[in-house]
Formats: sequence, structure tokens, C-alpha cells
Amino acid sequence: MNITSSSITLERLRFYAFHGVLPQERRVGGDYVVSLTADCDITRAAESDCVDDTVNYAAVYAVVKREMMVPSQLLEHVAARIARAVMSEFGEVSRVSIALTKCNPPMGADGDGATVRLTMER
Repeated sequence: MNITSSSITLERLRFYAFHGVLPQERRVGGDYVVSLTADCDITRAAESDCVDDTVNYAAVYAVVKREMMVPSQLLEHVAARIARAVMSEFGEVSRVSIALTKCNPPMGADGDGATVRLTMER
């Protein structure tokens, strides 16, 4: 039997960051949630049980965290920057899908947040 597809997923990573169009959002900050799936071949790691044979999810988290700490106006910009960084730093990743949620956007709505989703491929 063969592995036909595989990925590494980081679910609902929570950050306090300073993104937003309004100056107050970038000054005060807010809560964000990021989920990311990186498509990659884990066949070797499945056999070897060695972290060097896979995409290390702790290293992917470090990239997400680094990019979340760079203030931006738009969630779209942050999500694309995270995707580009993951693709650049992990050559074995063929596709990245990201959902980035601003938990309490200033839009006068009672809800769980506003989310931007994107997928980037090589």
C-alpha cells in the first residue's frame, strides 16, 4: 500500500497581534486564530520515525508566529505573507492552505469573527 496524499496541519493557533485598518487596532491589538495545512510527502517519516524526514510542525509554527507579529492593515496581506514564508522556507511543501480569523473585528456584529482563507501552490 502507498500513501497517496499527506499533510501537516496546525489547528486554531491563537495569537495576540496588531493588525487592522484603523490606527486603534494596530495600537491596542486583538485576538487572532490561524489554522494552516501544508501538503507534503510524509512517506519517509512514516517509515523512519525521524523528524528530519518530515516538515517539522514546530518550525512551521515559528514561521506563522513570526509573520503574525508583523503589523499589517489587512488579513489578506498577513495570510499571503504566511503562505509565502512557509512555501519559501519548506521546499518540500507543495501547497499551503490558511484560515486567519480576527476574533472581534470592529464591525458592529455579534459573531465569532471575520476569516480570510487562501490556498497557495507551487
